[in-house]
Order: sequence, then structure tokens, then C-alpha cells
Amino acid sequence: MGHDSRAALAREAKDKQGKRGGLKESPRWIEGCERIAETAPSLPDTRLVYVADREADMIALMMRAQELGTPAHWLIRSTHDRSLPEGAKLWSTTSEGEPIGEIGFTMGSRHAVKAREVRQHVWLRRVELPAQKGQSVVATCLVAREFDAPAGVKPIE
Repeated sequence: MGHDSRAALAREAKDKQGKRGGLKESPRWIEGCERIAETAPSLPDTRLVYVADREADMIALMMRAQELGTPAHWLIRSTHDRSLPEGAKLWSTTSEGEPIGEIGFTMGSRHAVKAREVRQHVWLRRVELPAQKGQSVVATCLVAREFDAPAGVKPIE
């Protein structure tokens, strides 16, 4: 990706109300995925992963990645607890049963909150997400949920 492409994908600053101006971001997330897919054939010995935050939790992006044959993996921080075909919800379905393991890390200080140790249980499940017109997207959902959080602290998930 050249320097011009990265500049085109840069985000607008937020205004006083916390809103971003400029173009709608959804086409940018999809374009970013397409650029990674174009790069993948030139790097056959490299595992490419397209990482995106909650703003990219869009079925349109997932559908496009699937259409491209997923030459790169994609990792999107979920914001929508989507309904599954059986009517169950994504996050609760993924975290049913025993976790596959646990992780621990130090969460750095931020916004006047001291750094602290975080321990999370991890669940993993392959799911089929409903998409438009009877189509679906196959994805792996990972839930990491904090346990033993300090009193009065919202657990990290």
C-alpha cells in the first residue's frame, strides 16, 4: 500500500459532539480489506490479518472478505451481539460451556485509571452469521471475558 492510499484511509478528527466529519467510513473499511487481499498473492509465505475496530463490525465487510476468498484473515472487534439463524445471540452462544483457556495481561493506565492486571476466560466458536438475501458469512467468534475483576470495576470483555 503506497503512502497515498494510507492518507486516503485516515480518519477525520471528532468534533465537540464526538462525531466525525467527512466521508462515511464503511466504504473505507471495505476498501482496506480489498487492498490487503490484493497484496496477499505477492506475499505467499506471510499470514496477513486485517484488524479493525468496532466501526468495521459490518456484514457488508464480512461478505466482501468472503467474496474475495479470504486471502487474508480478518479480525474485527465486535459491537453487535448478532442473532444467529436459530434465534440465539452470538456472544452467549459462543461463551456457552467451559472456556478453552484463559489469558492474562497488564492493562495500561488510561484516563486517570491506574494500570491493573486482567485475567480473562476465552471461548471460541465457528458460527454462520445471517447476511442479506438468505446468504451467510462463516466466521470464528472469540469471547474473552474478565473474571475476578476488582470490586466496583466493570469487567473487560
